[in-house]
Amino acid sequence: MGVPQAADRGEDGQAVLLVAGLADLALSTCGTALKAVRGLLARSDLGELATQGQQDLQARGRLALDRMGAGSEAHMEALARHARSQGGGGAGA
Repeated sequence: MGVPQAADRGEDGQAVLLVAGLADLALSTCGTALKAVRGLLARSDLGELATQGQQDLQARGRLALDRMGAGSEAHMEALARHARSQGGGGAGA
C-alpha cells in the first residue's frame, strides 16, 4: 500500500503511476498477442493461411504499383503533348 501513497506526492508519484500504467498496458498487450499466436498455431491449415496471406500482400503491392505507375504515365503523356504543342522537334531540333 506504500506505492499508491507515494504516487500521490508530486512529480515522482506521477512518474511512478505512468510507469506502472505503461507496464500494465504492455503486459496486457503481450498476453493478448500470445493468445492470438497460440490460436493461430493450433490451426491445421496454417500453411494454406500463410500462402493466402502472401498472395494477398502481392496483390496489394501490384495495386499500389499500378496506382503509382498510372500517375507517372499520365504525367509523361501530358509532357509529350505539351512538347508537341510547342513545336519542339525533339533533341536535334
